Amino acid sequence: MNMRVAQWLACLLLAGFVAPAFAQAQVRAWLDRDRIEMGETATLNVETDQSDAQSPDFDLLVPDFVVSGHSSRRGYEVSGGQRRSRVLFAVALSPRREGVTTIPALRIGNARTSPLTLTVLPATAAPARAGAPAFIESEVDSREPYVQQSVGYVLRLYYATPLVSGQLDQPVPDGALMQKIGGDVQYTRDVAGQRYTVVERRYQVVPERSGLLTIPGARFSGRGVGGYFDDLFGGGRRDLAANGPSHALQVKSMPRGATQPWLPLHGLELRYVAAPDAARVGEAAVVVVEAMADGAAGTQIPELQLQVGAGAQVFAEPPQVDETFDNGRLRTRVVRRFSVVPAHEGALHIPGVRLGWWDVNAGIARTASLPDLQWRVAAGAVDDAGMQPMAVAATAGASVGWWKWLAGLFALLWLATLAWMFRNHAVFRRLRKPMEQSSPAVAGHHPASITSRQWLQLLQAGDLGEVADALCAMTRPATSDLDALSQRLDDAGQRHAVASLQRARWGDGDPAEARALLRDAFADGVKLKPTASPNDGTLPPLYPRRPSL
Repeated sequence: MNMRVAQWLACLLLAGFVAPAFAQAQVRAWLDRDRIEMGETATLNVETDQSDAQSPDFDLLVPDFVVSGHSSRRGYEVSGGQRRSRVLFAVALSPRREGVTTIPALRIGNARTSPLTLTVLPATAAPARAGAPAFIESEVDSREPYVQQSVGYVLRLYYATPLVSGQLDQPVPDGALMQKIGGDVQYTRDVAGQRYTVVERRYQVVPERSGLLTIPGARFSGRGVGGYFDDLFGGGRRDLAANGPSHALQVKSMPRGATQPWLPLHGLELRYVAAPDAARVGEAAVVVVEAMADGAAGTQIPELQLQVGAGAQVFAEPPQVDETFDNGRLRTRVVRRFSVVPAHEGALHIPGVRLGWWDVNAGIARTASLPDLQWRVAAGAVDDAGMQPMAVAATAGASVGWWKWLAGLFALLWLATLAWMFRNHAVFRRLRKPMEQSSPAVAGHHPASITSRQWLQLLQAGDLGEVADALCAMTRPATSDLDALSQRLDDAGQRHAVASLQRARWGDGDPAEARALLRDAFADGVKLKPTASPNDGTLPPLYPRRPSL
């Protein structure tokens, strides 16, 4: 038996272990925002791994919402050595009334989604610049924060005309850390009788010193599709520009005598997710603690610790951190699991978790705490040889989940086998050749800076902005943006594919169609005009990113 046959047999053997983990259909649903205002839209996403699944019955939502913007995308991903289907359906929901609305469970294939909740608030007053073709508004959740306090900053770009290209910049304030939270959120909103597309970005701003802190206003420049007269006399394009307001914050210093570590928050809650009231010697009892912090990132929250003393051993798993942006600021949920292994019979006292923090609203120090645990520890199991409870059980926490390690080992072997096949199979060896070798005789054809395999991976799972950046980098010299690239292309099919990509990035096209056109058009590399001039050295624009559908 040669090596190739042996590898294929190993693949089939490992597939028998790995494949059952994916036998059950998976489906999930989520909203891009769970709190909106009347006149705005929220996007409902439903994803399944059933390749033949049909769209859910979104008509069930009609009594509570105006349903529009139906779209779908089908693709594949490799997970654990298995090629899995992914089907995503999405619709835009415009609520018919204020209040809390429940989105019912939807059937898709042979599975059902979980119900979701959407809060609809009254419409706020129209922004001061409403009526302009494009404008920016922004807000902060605190005007007088403490030093090292996390301040929520929300930036919204409004534009009333479809965009062909655009660049949105937010300068970083001097004397503070600024971090973008999550991806851009896109929705529509009726403002002063006009329909706007809104791009919303969320930031965390952390002042590093006390005193005056100024958050500079954001800047936008772009080009949109003009009206009738613009089409006749202006080439169908219209320049757009907008400047956002700046914000002045008065940062307060750390109070004298404040608890350490310094943790300024709007709120902090602790609770037991799981807490038994009894245990056995040598056996692991699981305690799960949850912390909910209002106004801080996961990196700002001290590590959750469980102290058990000399009467037991504790094995802590890495914390699970979930950060969300709600009502204008960051909220973080931290969950940590502890395995406690008692060493002796009798009573075991475990002090509750305590965290000190500073209430930024009341201006006072507070302490969040959990009640102590009082366990009655019973005798442990005796092995077959009549020995006392096995001492090795004290390492139970370290061996918890051994089967996960075994499954991971099988997955690694499976991936290693696939890598061996890809490296040695002639078809994949051909795909690994750089794009510049695929069509050397084409006039004006310039070599690419990525391989065809990397290009295909970007088209399959990459962000549309990353796909655009890769295209610009594939020219020689590199192109500043997609508009400049389109002017240099010598192939009509490639120009059409780039235009489809632009429309998809700005919400006016189908992302799946754009990816397919790009895959076909650029299969043989970038084809440029022989007389193409180098770019003018301007900085490449940063396009507002859209949530992938």
